[in-house]
Amino acid sequence: MSDQPTVAEIQVDKSNLYREETFSDLKVASVRRLTPVKEDGSEDPGRDTIFIGETTLMSQRGPLPVQAPIEAASLAEAFEKFPEAVNAAVDKLIEQAKEMQRQEASRIVVPGDQGGGGSRIIG
Repeated sequence: MSDQPTVAEIQVDKSNLYREETFSDLKVASVRRLTPVKEDGSEDPGRDTIFIGETTLMSQRGPLPVQAPIEAASLAEAFEKFPEAVNAAVDKLIEQAKEMQRQEASRIVVPGDQGGGGSRIIG
């Protein structure tokens, strides 16, 4: 049995609705602006607007989509802070990849320890 809710059990959090708009330079930068709204669609000034920067970088394994939250009070400020936010997100991705490599490298393979002459991985 899965712990995921069935379609009939899904409930929308009507107190946490946002209107989503995307702004792009049509080259490298996209910023999503999530404006909080009430259930009737009117703006909810009691909650902060959220900005998310998005871009795609080319890696040795192909395109790598990158998303980064941007702390900003306006769209202009979000685009100003875009490079810094994306660089921080890329640094985090690199650190996560290095950690995964360290974990994989620290696994111990014991030959012939799996009944059928296979190997057993410890780690």
